[in-house]
Amino acid sequence: MTHFDETPALLTEHILRREGCDIHYWLGGPAERPLLVFMHGATMDHRMFTAQVEAFAADYRVLTWDARGHGRSRPIGSGFSLELCAADMLAILDEIGVEQAVLCGQSLGGYIAQHIYRLAPQRVRALMIIGSTPLAKAYSRLEIWTLKATMPLFKLWPYGHLTKVVARNTAVTPAVQAYALEASRQISHKDFLTIWQAVTLAIDEKGDPDWRFDVPLLLVHGQHDQTGTIKRDMPLWAEMEKAAEFHIIPDAGHNANQDNTAVTNQHIQSFLRKHIG
Repeated sequence: MTHFDETPALLTEHILRREGCDIHYWLGGPAERPLLVFMHGATMDHRMFTAQVEAFAADYRVLTWDARGHGRSRPIGSGFSLELCAADMLAILDEIGVEQAVLCGQSLGGYIAQHIYRLAPQRVRALMIIGSTPLAKAYSRLEIWTLKATMPLFKLWPYGHLTKVVARNTAVTPAVQAYALEASRQISHKDFLTIWQAVTLAIDEKGDPDWRFDVPLLLVHGQHDQTGTIKRDMPLWAEMEKAAEFHIIPDAGHNANQDNTAVTNQHIQSFLRKHIG
């Protein structure tokens, strides 16, 4: 059984200071093998991918982090945006001397992965996205308004209760719900609002309809994921991308890679064998 309250012992912690934030990241696995980068969702931390790190570190080099404002990467620094987080990860890749990596992002991490590809497509060998939506899509005014309307609600919501609701809606298994609650409570209410505002700005009415990924793309979401428009948009995203592979993870919620580690890892393993070796 995976313990999400612990950092895998096989990982070594490193710190990179950027834009007023000490960004903590962890490396493990054989240095000569392709690098898999795992990026967590909003309010989570590096431990979200413990089951994937443990499964793949024997055959691949693995990297996971606490994005700025999350986990140990606090204070949040000069600000928070998807573009800044993407630049943070590119700076980490530069620091460890890796030219190209396989990116795996869940939810917010999926948005950051897309921004990395947009900024530096030559640095991305393949993409694996869990429970996220395409930034290239043109969203309706109602969808955008609905997302932005959460900001004033979250400002007024007592934070202790809000974190309980977030944790309960994030996962279907008690162990993952407990992890999500503990992870989210590492973040102050103020920083939570800063991070969430960046999420609300991720989508717009214009989109980028001509933007496509020219790398292998794995798209998955949990069977019971009720977050936003993920269940509607991920299969449509897969239809738009000629290089995409799409799967639904059974018995899983938004944090599908934690709720059902076995099936998620099977799909990741198959994808890596096919495209990375």
